[in-house]
Amino acid sequence: MTDSLSRRILTITGQVQGVGFRPFIYKTALKCELSGNVRNSPEGVLIEIQGNTLSHANFDKALKDDLPRLAKIVSLQKKDIELLEGENEFCILSSTAGEGHCVLISPDVATCPDCFNEMNDPSDRRYEYPFTNCTNCGPRYTITRSIPYDRPVTSMACFPLCDCCEEEYKNPLDRRFHAQPNACKDCGPKVWLTDNKGKEISGPQEAISRLANLLAEGKIAAVKGLGGFHLVCDASNPIAIATLRRRKHRPDKPLAVMVKNIKEAGKLADLSENDHELLEGLQRPIVLAPKSSSYSLAPEIAPDTDFIGLMVPYTPLHQVLIKYFSKLKASPAALVMTSGNMSSAPICIGNREALKRLPKIADFFLFHNRDILIRVDDSVTRSVPEFNNEQAEKVDAPSAGTDFRTVFMRRARGYTPSPVFLAHGTSCVMGTGPELKNTLCITKGDQAFSSQHIGDMQNLETMQFWKEIRLHLQNILQVKPELIVHDLHPDYMTTELASEIGQAEGIKTTSLQHHYAHIYSVLAENKHTGPAIGFALDGTGLGDDRTIWGGECLLVDNEKLSNRRLARFTHIRLPGGEAAVREPWRIARGATRDLGLDVDCLHLPENFKAGAKMLDQMLEKDINSPVTSSCGRLFDAVSAMLGLCDTITYEGQAAILLEKIQDHNEQGQYLCPVKEIPGSSSSEHEDSLSEICTGELFRQAFNDHIANVSTGIISRKFHKGLISGLADCAEKISKQTGIKTIGLSGGVMQNLTLAVELPLELQKRGLNPLVHRFLPPNDACISLGQAVYGQRMLELAKQ
Repeated sequence: MTDSLSRRILTITGQVQGVGFRPFIYKTALKCELSGNVRNSPEGVLIEIQGNTLSHANFDKALKDDLPRLAKIVSLQKKDIELLEGENEFCILSSTAGEGHCVLISPDVATCPDCFNEMNDPSDRRYEYPFTNCTNCGPRYTITRSIPYDRPVTSMACFPLCDCCEEEYKNPLDRRFHAQPNACKDCGPKVWLTDNKGKEISGPQEAISRLANLLAEGKIAAVKGLGGFHLVCDASNPIAIATLRRRKHRPDKPLAVMVKNIKEAGKLADLSENDHELLEGLQRPIVLAPKSSSYSLAPEIAPDTDFIGLMVPYTPLHQVLIKYFSKLKASPAALVMTSGNMSSAPICIGNREALKRLPKIADFFLFHNRDILIRVDDSVTRSVPEFNNEQAEKVDAPSAGTDFRTVFMRRARGYTPSPVFLAHGTSCVMGTGPELKNTLCITKGDQAFSSQHIGDMQNLETMQFWKEIRLHLQNILQVKPELIVHDLHPDYMTTELASEIGQAEGIKTTSLQHHYAHIYSVLAENKHTGPAIGFALDGTGLGDDRTIWGGECLLVDNEKLSNRRLARFTHIRLPGGEAAVREPWRIARGATRDLGLDVDCLHLPENFKAGAKMLDQMLEKDINSPVTSSCGRLFDAVSAMLGLCDTITYEGQAAILLEKIQDHNEQGQYLCPVKEIPGSSSSEHEDSLSEICTGELFRQAFNDHIANVSTGIISRKFHKGLISGLADCAEKISKQTGIKTIGLSGGVMQNLTLAVELPLELQKRGLNPLVHRFLPPNDACISLGQAVYGQRMLELAKQ
């Protein structure tokens, strides 16, 4: 009967466009015997449904339990409307455009099992087609110009569908209904192989198999992938790896490798359940896992660490390449897959760009003609044993396999542009990010959109990349910032960009000190509001007192926007300034002299002996020897003092080597007392600072070293002593303030020992540690901290 029917309109926001959501609604409505329609709109997905009470209830249940693989609902509003007499069908309407929207763009997603099976079926028309996809998988962010996500606004617009593909595209019951990148070998993108001068040597049919043969012979290739080019070579060939390192100017930094599947990965590394989920999931990042006893790749892949960066194919192109390569090499066959760039430059995305920038590295190029609109590097993750933390459940942390949590080393492909959901927020603010490991962040209400990894803002190419991403995020979010927040350092390129944009577009700007931004970020990720104690542990950041900070205990209240520095590490000097960062032996020598220890007992390479006398004079006269409280520089000093690393070729190298040699059988630890520094304060409104006496850690390590104690024992006692000193400081301040929440941030929190043992030690003291769960703890999180700080500043200004 008509009076038993009701009609309502649903407005759904979230990741609901380009993910098979409308076909899901269509099929669900038919199954539930509902009439009506569904369409994409700026407000989200609009659904009108008409039927009886049971039909509505069944529809609601399906929305809750049976969503498509990629769909995520953020909000759902229902409203009863008038019945439509005589309606007996459900249909899908065309998308509508407009100003503003509440839709999330899906990140790029790894090939789904259905597409993978088609590609491996010789009778299927998409057999080995390197651009196979459907609504459950494939490119999204890297091919999208704007919202709504429809084919005309993607880089697939120039590929007209053939009859077969168009039939799939228009059929609501097909899994390729409105799959915007849908294509086949007859109508879609194609690959071809060239030499490093651009001369074609193989067409679409043989290009990938020919390349596999060349890689097996020891050649190096530039391969155009999803978010940019990879540089690729045989991971079992030391000569090929050495050649790649020499040409790319990357002598020591670990290289990531790709293997055919999870079984092959298990032959190279000891994988946790969380590692399995990451390697086989939607995102498929690079996963850092401990090398197994059967590890068989060239040692030159990762010479400084016992971990290997592994990934499995996440695009059809990679799957076909590794399939052919695996036929030519003994198991486990693996390919080095590293970013297609020169060190410090952004990853290449265009064919002509790659031929211009990479011909001195790559012998061959595998090109395709689907444009990459947004450059995105591979994400890098590590699984870390979980600690019992109620806050983690509150924020619905991702990829939480049994007893493990995911730590991001780099967040990009597969995760960007998914937002961090905030405790609250109403305004649009942009954080410009730091100088190194840059990201930028734009808030939209209670969502914060942190960009993919941009890189070190030290050249024009990276600055241009930053500008591209800024405009792209503003475009797809359809927002304009009300405020721009930048770093305190006046000479950072991001500070200059903030000023430039602010003046050009009439936007107010303000600054936030680097380490406070770290703590605002970790609090935001955990939806914590109010006061908290924070440890910001990293390499460098200009402090409020104009010295170089990096080992700080801070009191932050993100509701009142009050920030105080409570304690710092012992000051050490950097003789030669930036040169000391590149040559840690300088820091070790400075620390040894300042602590009154015998510098003649220090290991000193022959090529540095002449410079040592000059360095001693610099220290004695305090010339170009700035002080720092940096935790990262402390690790560098101890590593160099032990003779592990005199110079570095990549950031964190000295600390990685120090962590690697730990003797975990050692139960002892060095003392790291906490004491007051009379008469010192970070502002006229504060009491004296406390000092976490990390100089004593160095002294004890030095004395053990000259007493011929093994470096493994020294390293272990150093790590344990530092953790104990930090926990002592937190416990002391907690008792003074009544605050039990401890935010942990900074690049040093990517050190596995601290990431695992510091939260546990804090918990033993009755404290509540908060860690990063959505962004890396390194400087990539800075832009989020800046943005949420700016949001709250605007809120307070309106009160």
